[in-house]
Amino acid sequence: MRVLTGIQPSGALHIGNYFGAIKQMIDLQEKSDLFIFIANYHALTSLKDGEALKNNTLDAAINFLSLGIDPSKVTFWAQSDVKEVLELYWILSGYTPMGLLERAHSYKDKVAKGIAANHSLFSYPVLMAADILLYDSEVIPVGKDQIQHVEITRDIAIKFNNDFGDIFKVPEFKVDEEVATVPGLDGAKMSKSYGNTIDIFCTEKELKKATSRIVTDSTPMEEPKDYLTCNVFALAKLFLENDEVEALKARYQKGGEGYGHFKAYLNTLIWDYFAPAREKRAYYLENKQEVFAILDEGANKARTIAREKMASIRDLVGIYR
Repeated sequence: MRVLTGIQPSGALHIGNYFGAIKQMIDLQEKSDLFIFIANYHALTSLKDGEALKNNTLDAAINFLSLGIDPSKVTFWAQSDVKEVLELYWILSGYTPMGLLERAHSYKDKVAKGIAANHSLFSYPVLMAADILLYDSEVIPVGKDQIQHVEITRDIAIKFNNDFGDIFKVPEFKVDEEVATVPGLDGAKMSKSYGNTIDIFCTEKELKKATSRIVTDSTPMEEPKDYLTCNVFALAKLFLENDEVEALKARYQKGGEGYGHFKAYLNTLIWDYFAPAREKRAYYLENKQEVFAILDEGANKARTIAREKMASIRDLVGIYR
């Protein structure tokens, strides 16, 4: 089963990114033919600083490798290293009804939030379709907000197949209902746009400052506390096994500890959990050529598939050589 997912190089990663997506990728690489690309063409819809995008792309590669993406088990590359995706994007544009894109929720939402309306933002789902269809992807893990984009891909693939036969595999989306929504410092969903994140690779001082800002109630230290409504508990349990969760619940129910104690405990959990990733990241930052070599190897694997696919598609649509 070939599974494909793309990740935008959007700067620092927070623990919501990890538990919301990255951890699932690490699990998937053990049991599927997993393709992961850094979606730097897609990032052009919102990031206009060329130097920042270059740095973010390399940083994304380093971060994902550090967190456990294994290039010996997955195909891992930067989107822009396989140019065939842009050719397919243009060809698929001819099989994409305007109404299909005009109904895209993501485009409307981004424009409503102040992002400039332009063609790349409008046609984003067609490039996403090219990403998916170029590699005969079968399953696309997405959040609920991305389901429509996979449905658009399916519509485009079916329309193309109606003209030329079974050229494209029609992919299925997969939403992991068990993935928890990770709360931010204020209890809302952890998101950069809300300014409520805890960055994975922050310094120890920055981590302590972030955890100290987590919003809690005013229950006195000596009284029992409600773990069900506590943002500190909701974050801590992400890092714990079942028996450890039960032990933490007992501490809440017993009383005698203030929220400062639980924040200090959470701080230790986060710091210790990501210690191996910090060590790997330090290594890759000192050995960037090794990262480029990993991306090159992944791009070569992806390009082999892409070239074979595009050869047949060019012939079908009449691109003469």
